[in-house]
Amino acid sequence: MRKTITALLLFAMLAIPALAHDLFLKLDSYFVKVNEKVSISVLNGTFQESEGALAFARLTDMSVVSPSGTVSHPLEKDLTKNETTAFLNLVPKEAGNYIAGISTMWRESGLPAAEFNTYLPAEGIPDILENRTRDGELDKDAKYRYSKYVKTIFQAGNKTTDNYKTTLGYAVEMVPQQNPYKLKKGASLDILCVKDGKPLAGQMVTTGYEAGGKMLGETSVRTNKDGILTVKLTGAGKWYAKFINMVKIDDPKLNYESKWATLTFEIK
Repeated sequence: MRKTITALLLFAMLAIPALAHDLFLKLDSYFVKVNEKVSISVLNGTFQESEGALAFARLTDMSVVSPSGTVSHPLEKDLTKNETTAFLNLVPKEAGNYIAGISTMWRESGLPAAEFNTYLPAEGIPDILENRTRDGELDKDAKYRYSKYVKTIFQAGNKTTDNYKTTLGYAVEMVPQQNPYKLKKGASLDILCVKDGKPLAGQMVTTGYEAGGKMLGETSVRTNKDGILTVKLTGAGKWYAKFINMVKIDDPKLNYESKWATLTFEIK
């Protein structure tokens, strides 16, 4: 079994299929000015490139938490897009830290067995591959549904505030346990990963950052028994954390259900 999984992991590294799109909220700079328009890119692809503008009809929630803790819900008029990228446009009225989040409705998809086996380790879901190997299901095609829950934290002005732990109540969510805007390069940030409000123990999470136009420091580790991931902030730049929580489901038309979460912020 282990030899089979290792072979599939190696194959996945050489032939990662372009089958899935991560969803990130990303700013040109996460340090913005009060009372000036901020356009948050909704990247539907990778952390550096959006391969198609997210359809507004897919959204089930848009939320913004202000420094004072007020939660507002932007309207469709606050969204714009071009051919590749959607944008959430805001004007921060207070100094401090803001949280913005969006979630999407379910979509269904499917893959032939071989492609699905390759997709799993490439997307940080090795446990499902191990289960398929154990259960003799590597030759079975897969049908699944997925939804996405994404957040960003940014700062307006020079003030930091204590709202960084505010949760949006998403099905899966990442919650920083320290304010990233009080941290510097070399510090560590604890991130709580939850599903339905409960800690996700043993969840595989990928983190990395962008600096000077290059992606650096990407690593994948599991959360501890309390659902906590500790990220060593090895460099200054725009950081992300992401995970996909996939489970097998009892459905006559579908085999799996996956919930995607991302979190972005910047470290000076």
